[in-house]
Amino acid sequence: MQGGDAGTAERVCRDALNRYPEDANILCLSARALIRLQKFDEARDRLNETLSLFPEFSRPHEILGELFLAQDKPEQAVEAFRRAIHLNSNSAETYQKLGSVLTMLGRNEEADETIEESRRRNPLATAMAEADEYKRSGDLDSAEKIYRNMLLRDPENFEILGHVGALAAAKGQYTDAEIFLRRAVNRAPGYARAWANLVIAQMELEKYDDAVASAERLVCLDPTGNMARLLLGNACAMSGRHEDALAEYKRFLSRVPGDPGALSGMAHMLKTIGRQEESIAMYKECIRQNPQHTEAWWGLANMKTYRFEDDEIQQMLELLQEGEPKAEPTSRWLTSTPEVNLCNALGIAYEANCDFDRAFQYIERGNKMRRLDEPYDPLDTERLHDRIIKTFTSGFLEEKSGHGCNDDDAIFIVGLPRTGSTLLEQILSSHNQVEGTHELPELSRISRSLPIVHFERSRYPENVMDLDTDAIAVIGQDYIERTRKYRSGKMFFTDKNLGNFMHIGLLHLILPNARIIDARRHPLDSCLSCYKQLFARGQAFSYDLEELGEYYLQYQRLMDHWDEVLPGKVLHVQYEEVVADLEAQVQRILEHCGLPWDANCLHFHETKRNVRTASSEQVRQPIYNSSVNLWRRFESHVEELIDVLEPLLLKLPQQDQPAVLRNKSVT
Repeated sequence: MQGGDAGTAERVCRDALNRYPEDANILCLSARALIRLQKFDEARDRLNETLSLFPEFSRPHEILGELFLAQDKPEQAVEAFRRAIHLNSNSAETYQKLGSVLTMLGRNEEADETIEESRRRNPLATAMAEADEYKRSGDLDSAEKIYRNMLLRDPENFEILGHVGALAAAKGQYTDAEIFLRRAVNRAPGYARAWANLVIAQMELEKYDDAVASAERLVCLDPTGNMARLLLGNACAMSGRHEDALAEYKRFLSRVPGDPGALSGMAHMLKTIGRQEESIAMYKECIRQNPQHTEAWWGLANMKTYRFEDDEIQQMLELLQEGEPKAEPTSRWLTSTPEVNLCNALGIAYEANCDFDRAFQYIERGNKMRRLDEPYDPLDTERLHDRIIKTFTSGFLEEKSGHGCNDDDAIFIVGLPRTGSTLLEQILSSHNQVEGTHELPELSRISRSLPIVHFERSRYPENVMDLDTDAIAVIGQDYIERTRKYRSGKMFFTDKNLGNFMHIGLLHLILPNARIIDARRHPLDSCLSCYKQLFARGQAFSYDLEELGEYYLQYQRLMDHWDEVLPGKVLHVQYEEVVADLEAQVQRILEHCGLPWDANCLHFHETKRNVRTASSEQVRQPIYNSSVNLWRRFESHVEELIDVLEPLLLKLPQQDQPAVLRNKSVT
């Protein structure tokens, strides 16, 4: 049982009962194993048998409480635990279990008294109090060590499992968190706090459908609870169920008017579905209710089309000058600190006012702060790209080709952020045969879960070398099946997960008929646009100019490799050329995708669809050229970026080079 093998434990108990049919301890252990196996009727029979033999024995009553808890019958669990305590008032563990169930039921005063009684009788009480103190002081490692030691002594204790899971989540160890929290709710389906933490862990793991299911379970447990509704709204938002998210935020706000987290979450949703004016009004209402909820300031700036008034800029400056603004609960769309949010918003505001020096000052300040929270090691990227290039050679690709899934539904858009990829997606999704989805996580998940055949090649990409022909086809079909939930029935669909540029070799093997488009932009515009963008999560390379340049070089290096080993596989589309001649580039894109001409693609801005990226409002406008050569505004501030990108910049026409390089060329 302690090793987690309830099946074997139950078989051992059954064999033992053939020899000792009236042994109370074996009967009880058998019942516990049956509960773990969710054989509830058999467990109840075992307990009834025990109670008929030993009606004054406390343990079967305690286990009966665990059975009721597993069946989501907390009221009956309370009565069973109380009966067990009546028969054995020295059991600190039973007091603890009773206290936990009372907490679930919201009977907090009774729960506190019961838990305090447990601590008085529990030799582990000191350890629990010590762990709580470590948590309060921020020493999560020491707290976790204590809880794990307690778990070794009592591996069935759902409350300790919940504590360990919550600590793992606080440390960013979300895979571990999910494992422990699932164990906690499996043992105690009514454990609301564990369900709430599980929702958060699943969202961080991008298991959005699972997060929605967990949040819905939490709402069932606590239908009047406000936090349950807010978590469900957040989970629906992250899973792309935007209308459901709006409905949940509205329900929450009807109970907690003016809550900034719900207001900003609702504003994000309205922006995503194209209701711009309502979105702006909601952000402003959030600011009116609590100006220190800086996510709303960032949300306005992130619309890219909103112009801040002078008094709004002054309000942000005052918040920043007052010191660290108070951090409010967020809608989980942004992980930055308040200072970073304000600096980014001020940078966007001053750029719109053509005060480029001051704009860069705030953007740089915010990025330096963000870098402290989101570290990045460029050597890791270089080493990974080395391994990809070493694995996906032309010989290897030729040897493994021809065995994948022949489905041609998928159109992949890859590249770096802020390169016009959302524009390309909007153009394609305006075609009557193409479904525009969003940045799908499925290919990355598949790459992380490939079968391991040889220990020495246990990581991606090396483990691709051991895939046999059947596995290659199955993996391709698996991708198609996983992505069906994002589609509504059109023949083709887009996957705009830009980071898939690293997986083009794998894509060629598993989906040989898939189309791939690489979104390109002037290197300086591409990097600077990333530098100015405060990403909700990820893109850790974008907060330092030198690292940005190095990442761009690595991206270019890998794309050059794909062009060499898979010539013609990837269509490179230059943003500046799309702006200069939309019709010619649309024709080129459609031909690459094997699609007939559709004039709707030229009127992409009229297409009604949800857009989740920072460019959502920009792609709802006709084509414009004001985003070309934006780097010139900040040319004097980005010398280190120019130095890193010099090998690429010198290949451009001289008029597209920064002045410092043109002067070099003349010299």
